[in-house]
Amino acid sequence: MDSTKKTARLAGVLYLLMALTAPLGLLIVPDKLFVAGDAAATADHIRAGSSLLRLGVASELVHQIINIFLVLVLYQLFKAVHPSRALQMMTLALLAVPIMFVNVLNEVAALTLTSGAGFLSAFDKPHLDALAYLFIRLHGHGIFLAQVFWGLWLFPFGSLVIRSRFIPRTFGVLLIVAGLANLANALGFLLLPTYGVLINQIAMPLSIAELPITFWFLIWGAKPQGIGPRAA
Repeated sequence: MDSTKKTARLAGVLYLLMALTAPLGLLIVPDKLFVAGDAAATADHIRAGSSLLRLGVASELVHQIINIFLVLVLYQLFKAVHPSRALQMMTLALLAVPIMFVNVLNEVAALTLTSGAGFLSAFDKPHLDALAYLFIRLHGHGIFLAQVFWGLWLFPFGSLVIRSRFIPRTFGVLLIVAGLANLANALGFLLLPTYGVLINQIAMPLSIAELPITFWFLIWGAKPQGIGPRAA
């Protein structure tokens, strides 16, 4: 197996690992603990499910670490196709990582506020509940901020796939569709909150268009295919 195929297979493995670990922290845990508009219920859920929230924090940290290595591998895979575009892809993808790491502090703050620690005795429960709810909401907005870059990096990524000779162009088009969906979803919630839910219902199914390339990487890494950059 040549080095290009090994790199593609490694990208597929990392992509799959990220797809498996991300939903816990980004979707499952918030859905279990967050009660929209109800600070007391949200805080009570966090108190009762603090271990679940910590698991969500671990999920976010792990999948972002995997993401760093995935982007570096993809840069190695595509830098011969178009060096400057591969650099754009890597830069835009990595910009989301520090946002996500800092964003985890919002969940840590919510855990602290609902921990019953002695130094919090100066505040009554309604105040602590409201603050915990605020930090959980800030965490949600932080995810939307990171999603802006999760959308932007897919444009140079999709362009590189289209230019390459070792991945069908269809996957590049799907990546661009997913990029548009991520951008629409993030900007909808951040700038047009009234229509955020409606935009999300349309954009979320389209964002899944990023996933098929994961399986192509895994399969292509195991089977001989034509390789080499497409001439500009």
